[in-house]
Amino acid sequence: MVAELFTKTHIAVIWDFDKTLIPGYMQEPLFRHYKVDSRKFWREVNSLPAYLRREGNEMVAEDSIYLNHILSYVRAGVFRGLNNKLLRKLGSELEFYPGLPQFFLEVKEHVTNHPVYRKHDIKVEHYIVSTGLRQMILGSKIAEYVDGVWACEFVEMRLPPGYLQNGVPERPEEEITIEDIGFIIDNTTKTRAIFEINKGVNKLEAIDVNTFIPRSERRIPFQNMIYIADGPSDVPVFSLINQNGGRTFGVYAKGAREEFAQVNKLQKQGRIHSFGEANYEPNTQTYMWIMNAVDEIAETIVRNTEFVLSSRTGESPRHLDGQEELE
Repeated sequence: MVAELFTKTHIAVIWDFDKTLIPGYMQEPLFRHYKVDSRKFWREVNSLPAYLRREGNEMVAEDSIYLNHILSYVRAGVFRGLNNKLLRKLGSELEFYPGLPQFFLEVKEHVTNHPVYRKHDIKVEHYIVSTGLRQMILGSKIAEYVDGVWACEFVEMRLPPGYLQNGVPERPEEEITIEDIGFIIDNTTKTRAIFEINKGVNKLEAIDVNTFIPRSERRIPFQNMIYIADGPSDVPVFSLINQNGGRTFGVYAKGAREEFAQVNKLQKQGRIHSFGEANYEPNTQTYMWIMNAVDEIAETIVRNTEFVLSSRTGESPRHLDGQEELE
């Protein structure tokens, strides 16, 4: 019974990125840099699955096929010179919703400055799990406040056959461009990232997502997780977190009626616990809900830890009074 109390002391606040932390999509600075019409690009991406199926490709990864189309623009010379260094630079142009990135720091400080939480070594970690571009997130203003980022990665060199024996040809820096896809996160594999955070894959080198670890021994139990995102594409993660005792929250942009209706529907369906405007400034509903959820988790950790300690140590010995001696 004691093992099921989950006395692990880390709390994970896990964030989607596009339309959750920033208005719109993170690729906008990329399109601006190359003077590409973003609406045209996304129309092409959205048409790709149907086109490819007509060509006989029955299985198409719709969430991540935009990565292939970015590479098509690179090969065609439209995104000439696009590499990971440039993606990081473009990430620095991203503008965040009100209150960010300061809110990330405020959540951590709220816990570390609380004397009872500090006594029990409770800490908050922020994670981003996104179908967007990892290098752009790492180049953004919020990166220094984040403990881990799961997102899509490009690689800048296709290694030729025999490269282990023959070595890799050198290229001048100005010729380095992205050439292939190195890692993909889509709306379903986001759940894999949640399990990796749960088990501590990013913190413990000897562990991977398939390593067997009893639930009570996992670094961040699902009960200690809060997931914040904007819409239906996050339903797989919402479901995973909800079913395992975590907390979920939806956000919408100020004045965006369709986005409001979307998260309102998710709450009615029981897919999220609550929702609010994507404004993380003090005293907003979103600010207070997340802070309150962190407090609730921290207080549960304190209660569980103190119960375990009292169970192991038992009551302190005491002197018998005179009446008990006579009996």
